[in-house]
Amino acid sequence: MNETTRNEGQFVGYEYKDVTVKRRMEQVYTDGYANFGWALDGTSTPLKNVGTVTLKFKRDRKIRNKVELTRLQRQFDASVVEIGALENSKVIRASAVAYIVGVIGTAFMAGSVFANQDDRLALSVLLAIPGFVGWIIPYLLYCNISKKKSNKVAPLIDQKYDEIYELCQQANSLLAQ
Repeated sequence: MNETTRNEGQFVGYEYKDVTVKRRMEQVYTDGYANFGWALDGTSTPLKNVGTVTLKFKRDRKIRNKVELTRLQRQFDASVVEIGALENSKVIRASAVAYIVGVIGTAFMAGSVFANQDDRLALSVLLAIPGFVGWIIPYLLYCNISKKKSNKVAPLIDQKYDEIYELCQQANSLLAQ
């Protein structure tokens, strides 16, 4: 409605952009791209990538300060990608350690089963104990390591969000000119 009253009788050419993002970052892109002159035109959920959403944006082709807005938008996109990488780094190492310990526990349990099949009950029990421990400990390791990494990464993520807000503020001031 606003565009119709503002552009009475004038032709407006639009440029379009589709961005596929993770659902957790949907609001960041929706709010952020508005500051670069983009208006959300619709959303769709791709069938191939579960947990993602495709955002469809449009903006006036003759927008003022387009070059500077595009530069700021690229910085915005790079910062959002860095936030995603920092979020993923919280669990990567914790998962790797937990998987390794779990596989070692499974190896002990396999040795226990083979010892039991060979009628060596004492060896079977001796190998089963570290096997069960190797199945229980990974969860505790995962929680501990990911918690420590989250505490380390949280200030960096907040800093990146501050950068995003500054970029959006600069872009919004360019739109107002």
